[in-house]
Amino acid sequence: MTLPTLTTIALSLADGIAEVRLNRPDKSNAMNDAMWQEIRQAFAWVDATPAVRVAILSGEGRNFCAGIDLAMMGGIQQRIDHADGARSREALRRLILDLQDCLSSLERCRKPVIAAIQGACIGGALDLVTSCDMRYAAANAMFSVREIDLGMVADVGTLQRLPRLVGDGMARELAYTGRNFAADEAERLGLANRVFASPEALSAAVREIAASIAAKSPLATRGLKEVMNFSRDHSVADGLNFVATWNSALLLSGDLAESMQAMREKRAPRFAD
Repeated sequence: MTLPTLTTIALSLADGIAEVRLNRPDKSNAMNDAMWQEIRQAFAWVDATPAVRVAILSGEGRNFCAGIDLAMMGGIQQRIDHADGARSREALRRLILDLQDCLSSLERCRKPVIAAIQGACIGGALDLVTSCDMRYAAANAMFSVREIDLGMVADVGTLQRLPRLVGDGMARELAYTGRNFAADEAERLGLANRVFASPEALSAAVREIAASIAAKSPLATRGLKEVMNFSRDHSVADGLNFVATWNSALLLSGDLAESMQAMREKRAPRFAD
């Protein structure tokens, strides 16, 4: 199996667990043009690779991610420049939609994505982690919806996903003020599932959680993500109808038969990818 060749992200795979590590530590993993595109490439690979059952998203060095690279921000005007103002604004809209899609690739990915966050998680980094299935933090993690301090509206996912995690009122407070909030508050609000004392403890715990997921039926795990994402965005009645349709197609699987056989034989089940 060949891993994609990426310049800003380090990829590895072992025991069904893919690690997707932001890898610009000298820039606090700030998201430049290449990293945005490579995030999408990495999670397309995670999605398409049968041997991957779960992914961990992390950042190399002291900080998880400092958000969008300011050099990239500074070059946007040049990239969309056109004599016709309408065409320039259309180009900007298409650029924003493409950046949104880069982060939505985590949500589209059929495999669960777990964020392991240490140090700074600012601006675009918060957009990134709200696209994950779960988020775990080290005690030194610091979060901020920082876009208001740049005089702009966050536009790649935080304003849409954060209210579903922390509630509308708190999401508005964080977006309007741009204030920093620490890992313990992120846990209280529901942004972080759990906080660990150190980055090392965080890494060990997240790998343990990922290993637990990797041991389950990969077909059922993929179904869980599909059904839970659909149900989040639809009514209870729509969600119930969707899961009935899903299970009518996929319930009677080899994984179900293997699970029942393993229970009878008092052993761990063995699932195909």
